[in-house]
Amino acid sequence: MVVGLCTVELYIPDGHSLKAKRQVLLSLKDRLRDKFNVSIAEVGDQDLWQKAVLGMACVANEGAYVNKVLDQAINVIRAVPTIELVQFRIEML
Repeated sequence: MVVGLCTVELYIPDGHSLKAKRQVLLSLKDRLRDKFNVSIAEVGDQDLWQKAVLGMACVANEGAYVNKVLDQAINVIRAVPTIELVQFRIEML
């Protein structure tokens, strides 16, 4: 069993309130859960309007599959016009 963890730091330029930030993140998290079946949660900077840190986890039998899923999830995040990807880190356990 391989567990992949991905920490993603995001910048939300149009986040002028916590409510606006939550709407953007809720949409993104739902899309990633539905498309890739990953576990995802906001794990940092929860009180900042324009910054968010998300944690994603994926479990599978093969490390290559886990890496592929997390890479594709990162590509989906990059494609969202209202979010800027600052940095990300993928770890395999």
